[in-house]
Amino acid sequence: MDASAIIDSLNDKQRLAVSAPNRATLVLAGAGSGKTRVLVHRIAWHLLINRLAPHNILAVTFTNKAANEMRGRLENLLGISVRAMWIGTFHGLAHRLLRQHAKQAKLPDAFQVMDSDDQLRIIKRLLKNMNLDEEKWPPKQVQWFINGHKEEGHRARHLPEPGDPFQRQMRAIYLAYEEFCDRSGLVDFAELLLRAHETLRDNADLLQFYRQRFQQVLVDEFQDTNTVQYAWLRLLTEESNNLFIVGDDDQSIYGWRGAKVENLHHFQRHYPDHQVIRLEQNYRSTGHILSAANHLIANNENRLGKELWTEAKDGEPLAVYAAFNEQDEAYFAVEKIKQWISDGGLRSETAILYRSNAQSRQFEERLMTVGMPYRVYGGLRFFERQEIKNALAYLRLAANRGDDASFERIVNTPTRGLGVKTLDDLRNLARAQNCSLWQAAQLTAAQTQGSSRGLNALKAFLKLIEDLAALQANETLGDIVKYTIEHSGLLDYYRQEKQERGEARAENLSELINAAKSFDAADNPQNLGLLDLFLAHAALEAGEAQGQSEQDCVQLMTLHAAKGLEFKLVFIVGLEDGLFPAQSALLDPGRLQEERRLCYVGLTRAMQKLYLSYAESRRLYGKETFPRPSRFIREIPPHLLQEIRLRGQIDRPTAPAPTFAAGSPTRPSGSFRIGQTVRHAKFGEGVVLQCEGSGAQERVQVNFRDTGLKWLIVVLAKLEG
Repeated sequence: MDASAIIDSLNDKQRLAVSAPNRATLVLAGAGSGKTRVLVHRIAWHLLINRLAPHNILAVTFTNKAANEMRGRLENLLGISVRAMWIGTFHGLAHRLLRQHAKQAKLPDAFQVMDSDDQLRIIKRLLKNMNLDEEKWPPKQVQWFINGHKEEGHRARHLPEPGDPFQRQMRAIYLAYEEFCDRSGLVDFAELLLRAHETLRDNADLLQFYRQRFQQVLVDEFQDTNTVQYAWLRLLTEESNNLFIVGDDDQSIYGWRGAKVENLHHFQRHYPDHQVIRLEQNYRSTGHILSAANHLIANNENRLGKELWTEAKDGEPLAVYAAFNEQDEAYFAVEKIKQWISDGGLRSETAILYRSNAQSRQFEERLMTVGMPYRVYGGLRFFERQEIKNALAYLRLAANRGDDASFERIVNTPTRGLGVKTLDDLRNLARAQNCSLWQAAQLTAAQTQGSSRGLNALKAFLKLIEDLAALQANETLGDIVKYTIEHSGLLDYYRQEKQERGEARAENLSELINAAKSFDAADNPQNLGLLDLFLAHAALEAGEAQGQSEQDCVQLMTLHAAKGLEFKLVFIVGLEDGLFPAQSALLDPGRLQEERRLCYVGLTRAMQKLYLSYAESRRLYGKETFPRPSRFIREIPPHLLQEIRLRGQIDRPTAPAPTFAAGSPTRPSGSFRIGQTVRHAKFGEGVVLQCEGSGAQERVQVNFRDTGLKWLIVVLAKLEG
């Protein structure tokens, strides 16, 4: 194979990148511009034109899937095995290095790698040994503290002695954790990277060996590197200037987990002789979609700068839908997908993208209602998520004390000081007495003398469940769920998890309250067995409708999970200030810029048709809110947008409404007027603020005196006026 065979299939900028001179190179690769193709052909160029051997190449990716794809493409292109080439993730390559040089790394030959759960168990054990209360020193927070410092290259001994007592204790835990891992020959994920960097840095001969061996170092998704990853790359390449990086500052969306978009700027300073090549031709999206993405991202500062373009047609404008509420938003999206399918499209060609995992519930419910298979990509369905199952277990036990599975799940979640021996004693007693764990706990609480911490905790747990059960007689389902989440300690427990994971779990619990309140308004006016109905509903939703990865099913995912994927039909939902961009980003310019990059990633997932939607009212954290449309919509020029339903563009009948007898079951089309006083059997008296639609689709927005604003379907609401 000659040079022309390698580059003939590439466009001009791709050819320039593949055949670039051997010096530090930044390929600024826009979305859908063929960056993986460039990396593969660049490696082939080195092997065939520059005559390097496979073992002279080090190629770094961020996922094992990407590494396998790169390896497979190379072997197909070259027709030879590339097993001698080091291709893999940062963690995988660091592990390989440490295995081969365990002695220099000061590790035993048989060192063991811990996953996140293993690490957390060790932290809990250390806290117990140090007589530290997990409620004051949450293990998840300790884990975040340790890993965060490792990713910055900081050992516990390097941290200055803080004046703050909390930070001083965290430093002491970190130090004890390091000592334990060293004694036990254990290595966590963050340690792999830090130890690999230190091993090369502190062993000059070893560093020189690898500098000579890896004559070309190539890195994909460079914008996602953290501090220690970049430091590791610099060690290997700062002498030879042979670092070839592919990245896109406009797609840097993982700052919350340590990624430093600033590394792209550091690269330009650390490698002054570098060259920059921009890949701007997009092979994925229509012209209008790319123009919208370009205008949006231009609002960010300190960009390296590029402008995506395509030879494809402009296509349709981006459709903007102003939903009445979150239910209407889900209804609209699913109806459009049904239309797509009836026109010959596939379900698997469609994706619904949202900022927060909690938003998936409304879409899951609607898809299940119409019997359409779906898949929550990269995550669990709403009712299968850990925090939701834990909250439901409290409700199940309150409804049925004989539910041993629920008892086991929550008796010490969150941790309340019940030791392993106490729980074993309860199980043994239940077996001996042939009774439920709940009954065994009652016997233990009644018969045990003294006042130990464990006994007090058990009594408090029993009282909590009894209190939950007592609520069922007088409170609404929404209030029962809200009380359960707050008084069980689950909300505070999950909020202790740092970064977005803890925030997402808390949002999911708030969405469970919303689900209960929505269910509360279902057609069951006497509230008979409403909790049982809701629990059955949750169980059925958890066990049905999600398709397998190989099935033709609608894809639901967060915008973060969508990176690297593409779909013909895309919905970006919940585009409201406070939701997307997130509330925490509105007053933080740095976070707002990352939120905008996340929106840019979402826009550039769409190939043919893109819908943007927001709700005029949305229930968040158990309260009705009336958000503004996202600033990200406003940052897209109007000529690129097509509003499907303009805000305020509604029917407002001017003729007086006819009079009906009290209790009339239905009303004719257009039978209400703005300002009319009406009464609802459950919500009481209110005033009509807006009217929309006609016939079976007629809706009214009513401001009720006691319960606030609500959109109602007239034929179902049975309003009296």
